[in-house]
Amino acid sequence: MRIARFCCLLLLAGSSFAAQAKMVHRTVEWSQDGTRFHSILIYDDATATKRPGLVMVPNWYGVNDAAVKKAEMIAGRDYVILLTDMYGASVRPQQGHADQAQAAVKPLYGDRALMRKRVNEALAQLKAQVATAPIDSSKLAAIGFCFGGSAVLDLARSGADVAAVVSFHGGLDTDNPTLAKNIKARVLAMNGADDKGTMPDADKFMDEMRTSPADWQFVVIGHAVHCFTEVGENSPGCRYDERAAARGYRLMHDWLRAAFAGTP
Repeated sequence: MRIARFCCLLLLAGSSFAAQAKMVHRTVEWSQDGTRFHSILIYDDATATKRPGLVMVPNWYGVNDAAVKKAEMIAGRDYVILLTDMYGASVRPQQGHADQAQAAVKPLYGDRALMRKRVNEALAQLKAQVATAPIDSSKLAAIGFCFGGSAVLDLARSGADVAAVVSFHGGLDTDNPTLAKNIKARVLAMNGADDKGTMPDADKFMDEMRTSPADWQFVVIGHAVHCFTEVGENSPGCRYDERAAARGYRLMHDWLRAAFAGTP
């Protein structure tokens, strides 16, 4: 009877701890050039252990519920993620309204210097959270999806001091291929073999990376099209692919672990 009571107490204590642990969502706001940005810091508070910090730039729909869910899944207990607003707090394209998303990204694709400026500010804001969040400031990186992939590749091209950047089905083009000489990060880009939007730039991207000092890898995932990590997308040119997504996430985790450890 005593043993049973003790076991019950242990179960209750464990349940109480599990109930207390939660995924933290903390607003991080800043202003740049008169525009106010509203991003979200996401991490699991079940442990106080410091862990790598990631700037995460979502697809062209920006910071929304789907992006938050993806950030939670990636963060787990492994990372602290700054889900980054690249448009400004007043610009929130509605999921599924491609015309709104296209209008939101157009100024940034048209002014890559502005894109680099904004994503670098996001990195600075992530670093500023070190005092109040369990971030290991010696282990910083960036990941991005679709438009976000373009943004984090531009972060690398700017010479940002991060261990790695990982681009999922992101745009591969650049306004200035000579910027590749500035890259300090390890660069991993993953694109679907049948992605008609990004793959036409693959050869130029590899030529650009060959001129860089970076440790880089370009992975082409067979039979995948654009959006292969975007749950719910199911059009001919933009479709979620569970197999490709799982493979991509495994590659991401391996790439980040090696970059943070300084190993091959």
